[in-house]
Amino acid sequence: MKKLKFIFYIISVILIYSCEDENTYVKPAVSNQDMEDFTSVWNRANEVYPFFELKRIDWDSIYIVYHPRVEAARDDEFYFVLHDLLTELKDGHIMYTSEGGGLVVPYIPHRSIKDKNVYSPFVVSKYFESELLLTESETTEYGITPDNIGYIYLSNFLEKYLLKEFSGVIEYLKNTKGLIIDLRNNPGGDIVNVEAVVSRFITEPLEWPKIYFLGVRREMNPILPQGSFTYTNSVIVLINGVSFSAAEVAPEIFKQLSNVTIVGDTTAGAAGSSSDRSQETNSKYRLPSGKIVYIPTGHIKRYDGQHIEWNGVPPDIRVEQTENDIIKGIDKQLEFAINMLK
Repeated sequence: MKKLKFIFYIISVILIYSCEDENTYVKPAVSNQDMEDFTSVWNRANEVYPFFELKRIDWDSIYIVYHPRVEAARDDEFYFVLHDLLTELKDGHIMYTSEGGGLVVPYIPHRSIKDKNVYSPFVVSKYFESELLLTESETTEYGITPDNIGYIYLSNFLEKYLLKEFSGVIEYLKNTKGLIIDLRNNPGGDIVNVEAVVSRFITEPLEWPKIYFLGVRREMNPILPQGSFTYTNSVIVLINGVSFSAAEVAPEIFKQLSNVTIVGDTTAGAAGSSSDRSQETNSKYRLPSGKIVYIPTGHIKRYDGQHIEWNGVPPDIRVEQTENDIIKGIDKQLEFAINMLK
């Protein structure tokens, strides 16, 4: 069976500000263009968006509310209407292009907002006697504590660097008595990277969680053991509310391994997905005006059948961490993991 590529992503938010000048002349709306865009994006979401039922969104009633707003919009006001419309879906994977061509994410999950300042790489570095090593791509940091506990920080899954770099990282740490994999503040990316990591900790094929596109389940080849050796000592995976998308799929898979414990706080709850296998399953959608929106066409569930979207992936052991802890130079979650593995 042909191996499929699924993309999970998050883009940094671009905040939009406006200023009004009562003396500024406002041009009339371009004939029908805004309405065509509105109708197009509403129809696209209506056809492909997977979470209307889960989130109890009445998309028809939202059309009725926003139609007159589009009619009344002038000049660039339509961007604000589009922003508000897409915010109604309450989905961190939904984006649109701004007038300047940048990407705007209108909604950030509440757990991501809560935990945005409760992780610091500078605080983490205080727990090591020497500077952490960095992979060539500068996406992964790793090292060993004075107690011979390995540590790996995976900053993102956005590019395929882990396919070639993770083997060297795990080789360096193979003689440690335990290992910490830190997925906090990881914005997600391509799940081929998840496979590259998980495959070094399994001794037999492991099924993926169930993934769906346009309401139909996609069969995927199981994750297979890879590399010259399997790391079988105790592993702790750290997560928080800014562990997003593919960085939620990873701990959900790790939960299936008997030597792994998930520690920290519940992940963001963002499981919308996209596949480049076809235009229908690709989240990227061009509106009549040329503006681009990104709307998930698929989703992934936990092994227990519950949605990751909104629910997130809870830790096995919850260790709450606050911004005040970080200000004091304390990483309670990392300390807990180190103490568990001593």
